[in-house]
Amino acid sequence: MGQPNASALPGALRLANRLQVAVPPLTLQGALRMVRRRFGKSTGAELRMATMITEECINCGVCEPECPNDAISEGEETFQIDPQLCTECVGFHDTEQCAEVCPVDCCVPDPNNREDEAVLLDRAKQVHPEKADELVLSPATSRFRTS
Repeated sequence: MGQPNASALPGALRLANRLQVAVPPLTLQGALRMVRRRFGKSTGAELRMATMITEECINCGVCEPECPNDAISEGEETFQIDPQLCTECVGFHDTEQCAEVCPVDCCVPDPNNREDEAVLLDRAKQVHPEKADELVLSPATSRFRTS
């Protein structure tokens, strides 16, 4: 059958294909994230949850340098996110950068760790006291704000 046409695959699948990595079946969270990305719509309750990395992580490491808070590190089996440092990129970006670059969609909302925008911004200011005055909320710096 041969290799699939790379231009026909979404970005994450193209990367997995190029690296010859098996891609796990799409999870419900992954499917919801794809809908949000494609249509720019909220999917509800998951919007106000901290981020975690699931066991589907392939240890590629592309997420680690994208985190503005250095909250991602290599764990024993997979990469992990320190919830005391993670701000879901609030104050920095309009989307969670780890989820944007993850080739297997394993950076997902943690249903056991719900946090709102104010808590996340306060944490960003604590993690980056030298930038506290510069960290503001806008559609460009918080996914909680839609334009």
